[in-house]
Amino acid sequence: MDFEQFHLEADILKGVNNKGFKEPTPIQAQSLPESLKGRDILGLAQTGTGKTAAFLLPIFQKLYRRRGKHARSLILVPTRELAEQVYQDSLMLGKYTGVSSTAVYGGVSKGSQTRILKRGVDLIIACPGRLLDHLADGYLDLSNVEMFVLDEADTMCDMGFLPDVRRIIRRLPVSRQTLFFSATMPKEIRELVLDILDDPVTVQIGNAAPAPTVSHALYPVPSNLKKQLLFHLIRQTATGQILIFARTKHRVQNLAGDLQREGHNVVALQGNMSQNQRQRSMEGFRKGKHDILVATDIAAHGLDVSGVTHVINFDMPDTVDAYTHRIGRTGRALREGEAFTLACREDLSMVRSVEKVLKSGIERCRVENFDYGDFLPENAFPLQADKPKSQKRSRWRNSNGRLSSHNTALSTKKDDRNNKPTAEAAVNKGSLAISKSKPYPGNRRRNHSSRG
Repeated sequence: MDFEQFHLEADILKGVNNKGFKEPTPIQAQSLPESLKGRDILGLAQTGTGKTAAFLLPIFQKLYRRRGKHARSLILVPTRELAEQVYQDSLMLGKYTGVSSTAVYGGVSKGSQTRILKRGVDLIIACPGRLLDHLADGYLDLSNVEMFVLDEADTMCDMGFLPDVRRIIRRLPVSRQTLFFSATMPKEIRELVLDILDDPVTVQIGNAAPAPTVSHALYPVPSNLKKQLLFHLIRQTATGQILIFARTKHRVQNLAGDLQREGHNVVALQGNMSQNQRQRSMEGFRKGKHDILVATDIAAHGLDVSGVTHVINFDMPDTVDAYTHRIGRTGRALREGEAFTLACREDLSMVRSVEKVLKSGIERCRVENFDYGDFLPENAFPLQADKPKSQKRSRWRNSNGRLSSHNTALSTKKDDRNNKPTAEAAVNKGSLAISKSKPYPGNRRRNHSSRG
């Protein structure tokens, strides 16, 4: 299966080839035939499944070689980083189409955006707040929009943008095509879907859970030892690039500094940085100049780096949706990835919620040769008592890759090492017993010579 089956214009296919796309991802394969017919789309898919091309390609097909003074397509996204990423993708995919595009977001000068919008542009990629500023100034007309895209709608909801989104939608023509993408479907998003979509085709990839190509591991640890455990874990794990999530801007900055003093090539990404600083951090990480990026949830939206092999939750996220978005930064486009979570006792309820979405217990691990003091990781997060007996055994793995079994209700049982599932069966059955010390096939760029 390739992109020629969609009968896209030859100039659009040239852009697809420039991006290096060989065959469509599932969300593209299922949504493109319908969106190219003009149908509304409700796309339910995790981050990193190829959604951007799934809505850009039908836009370019519809607007191909049809210039106009007023905007004829609008894409709304929650963050400036995501707006910039979609804009850069639009430049590559639409390079030969004659379709003009621009990105509109806050944190940068409004004047240059105003000049472009007054001159006329075909495709606007925008964050709600700054777009409303331009609309209030009176020179931006959205009454000619033929295609409207709302991307990461659940994040819009989390950030409190839905009232702004509804204000913008009221400025659009009723007769339009709408493509709506979300990783999850909270109540407010379901209500918005009913209001703005007309007989949509629903395309669901997975069950609003992280991609099956990502394996998950939980590292119980007391809060006062989290930072030292993180250092040990990174030292003992062969990785490509690592994305670390922390809860606050202050913690992101401190953690990045501590990792730098440990000898790592690390950069921070958080909301107190200027837009230029944030852009430099993202570009440096994307181009491989940095091995580790430490970020907050909101700052990392729009980060699209195929080389991220590991996501580490230094702090447990506040919601299951946030966990889904974080983990979506690895295992992108069906590549393998690993997600490590450092969990304290107070994180138990969120661990349970995540396991419910995953439909499986997360593998518990301990870092070998790390001094936990009197803390016993094996006792911190027992599996729920109402699990079936086959799921009740908590599998423990030391950082050297050896498995040990710990029955949370009865006595220790011998692990059946001769009957471990194959990788294919592990994906099909939701098994998470995957070695955490397996070598990563790419380059291991971190220089450990500066550490003892």
